[in-house]
Amino acid sequence: MKRAAEDVSAAAKKARSARIALLSVFDKTGLEAVAKDLAGLGLTLAASGGTAKKLQAAAIPCKDVSDITNAPEMLGGRVKTLHPAVHGGILARDTQEDMAQLAERGYGAIDFVFCNLYPFVDATKKENITVPQAVEEVDIGGVTLLRAAAKNHARVTVVCDPKDYPQVVSELKQHGEVTLETRKKLAVKAFEHTAQYDAAISQWFRAQYLGASHATPHQMPLRYGCNPHQKPAQFWSENRPLPISIASGSPGYINLLDALNSWALVKELKEVLHLPAAASFKHVSPAGAAVGVPLTNDEKIVCQVSDLELTPLASAYARARGADRMSSFGDWVALSDECDEATARILSREVSDGVIAPGYSEKALEILKKKKGGKYTCLIMDPAFVPDEMELRSVYGLTLQQPRNSVLITADRLKDVVTKNKAVGVEAERDMLLAAIAAKYTQSNSVVYAANGMCVGIGAGQQSRIHCTRLAGEKADNYWMRFHPKSLALQFKKGTKRADKSNAIDLFVTGAAAECTEEERKDWEASFETVPTFFTAAERKEWLAKASSRSIASDAFFPFSDNIHRAHASGVKYIIAPGGSNNDQVCIDTADKYDMVICRTNLRLFHH
Repeated sequence: MKRAAEDVSAAAKKARSARIALLSVFDKTGLEAVAKDLAGLGLTLAASGGTAKKLQAAAIPCKDVSDITNAPEMLGGRVKTLHPAVHGGILARDTQEDMAQLAERGYGAIDFVFCNLYPFVDATKKENITVPQAVEEVDIGGVTLLRAAAKNHARVTVVCDPKDYPQVVSELKQHGEVTLETRKKLAVKAFEHTAQYDAAISQWFRAQYLGASHATPHQMPLRYGCNPHQKPAQFWSENRPLPISIASGSPGYINLLDALNSWALVKELKEVLHLPAAASFKHVSPAGAAVGVPLTNDEKIVCQVSDLELTPLASAYARARGADRMSSFGDWVALSDECDEATARILSREVSDGVIAPGYSEKALEILKKKKGGKYTCLIMDPAFVPDEMELRSVYGLTLQQPRNSVLITADRLKDVVTKNKAVGVEAERDMLLAAIAAKYTQSNSVVYAANGMCVGIGAGQQSRIHCTRLAGEKADNYWMRFHPKSLALQFKKGTKRADKSNAIDLFVTGAAAECTEEERKDWEASFETVPTFFTAAERKEWLAKASSRSIASDAFFPFSDNIHRAHASGVKYIIAPGGSNNDQVCIDTADKYDMVICRTNLRLFHH
């Protein structure tokens, strides 16, 4: 046993007897300089193909990799370093057993790997490059060298970037070795390099072989990106099949942005409020969101569904669409539950880009497939899908990472009531949570007004908080003005389109029709059987004063009391917001003057 151990030890020493650096680089920047330094430090150099020729021409002592493998390169250079002598030498751990196995086969341990890859991305940018030409730019041996060396970074130093040559040489000169900390960093760099390389290859061949009309379980080609000139575009998942399938139509890039954000919103509404939920999205923010609260007769008229029988899900979408019909024109729709026939009938007559839902009844899908000449997009979302905890975002060619905002906004967030009035009823609780969840998925800054289980005014994407509050308040006021008897009594000419009705009503309730040009006024008046008389200032003031018991949510604190004053003017009674401003107490005092309720969440909800 003792002799066997001694033999193992002796073999291990033999495998470690010389420090070997393997060089195989396409980018030969700094190659001669680093090779001279390594040789001067006593390392044995081995190189492959063009790298070996370059060093030998410079009279730098260097073995050819075939001297290590005892096998010449073959297949026109396709196979050079793929050999146990190379990869055993790289992957061997710093143990007597591993080193003894190398020695038994006559292999030496490789301590340094300098390698970079064929420039696949640059090559495939060339005009008229063929697939056979691109195939020859796919590096096999180099990727394998980098991954093997990076895997064994506990012993091996892997260098894939010429910019790192000076640091490696400097540490060798100072310490006789490269520090573990540096080896770790270089290993990460190598892993990232190979990952990016493989991604570029798969994307190029996907475009060549699958084309714009072919999807796979992991990938969905798109017609273009945000704009028609941004081609090619695609939607994919790296490590699991896509949770979305297409029932009809063909989604675009912006459609999917809206679909994913709106689905997250309705899924959370359903989970928290236990009611069917719907959202109407435009440009990655909700134009409306609601839950399945039954509509009154007046609400049916305002939401233009008085001729339909409504299910709870249909009620949710009627509310979501009806709150701000101008903004919802051409919307993307999200439904928390299977789309039923009643909901499909509303969708069938509205101008809309598409819908995402966990499923469709047979009759609903039959109705929706007739929309847009069969091109209306219906997506099926896997309701069991849970996104990864970490999310990535690419901006200007760089990548940001953060944990997903997965916090649920539940009734627990309403416990910290900071005003004198602390009375919060069931409906107020529902509406505050609805408004806060909607704000969570609205481009910041955002403020959301809610009433009767629906958002009635959303102020999105404003740099100033008060402008969010005013914008959302104006929308809430306009919605309420549509319930005035004069608005409910509007008589349109037969054949007037729904979109034209919505526009005419908007001009009427905002008072814009009274201020427009003569030509626009003529167009507006042409929609009516009887042209209505405009609201007087007194009529408007009297009606708006009747709005009450509304809720408001803000994605961040209200910095000044002007927001409280403005919210009160639109009938707000209940406020849900994070707090944290230097003026919190001023805002609370202002709310107390109006007998309002503020629930402080201590949870900021910025969304970008």
